[in-house]
Amino acid sequence: MRNLARLLAVAAALAVGMAFATPGHAEDKAKTHRIAFQIDQNDPALMNLVLNNVSNILEYYHSKGEEAQVEIVAYGPGLNMLRDDKSPVKARLKSIQSGSFPSKVAYSACGNTMKNMEKMEGHPIPIVPEAKVVTAGVVRLTELQEAGWTYIRP
Repeated sequence: MRNLARLLAVAAALAVGMAFATPGHAEDKAKTHRIAFQIDQNDPALMNLVLNNVSNILEYYHSKGEEAQVEIVAYGPGLNMLRDDKSPVKARLKSIQSGSFPSKVAYSACGNTMKNMEKMEGHPIPIVPEAKVVTAGVVRLTELQEAGWTYIRP
């Protein structure tokens, strides 16, 4: 009986060891970091702070051989960051997104805010081509957090 118990213990230990040594096991793959940023203020200094943070994240994980997925969600007055006609950081948006490979940077513009701005201003609100429109910025942030993304509000 003792020999059987020892044999089973050794077999279990070997099975555990082999599971961690198996190629393609989750532990063997580099982690992809997923970070969501909120921008809700029409403040060029804050917009630049967010973009500096994104650049630093991309540089850090690239130096470690890891990837990052970053999404900046703009709503309320922060939507001005993604407006094609008013963004004080328009050139940086394009530069950061195009230079992020192999990582990815996405920009999400709040559709609710756009509708409200269009009513107030009386014309369609142009968004930079790098951005996509989502139904609601706060809903998008909620979805990202529920999917395990790290949330940062500068």
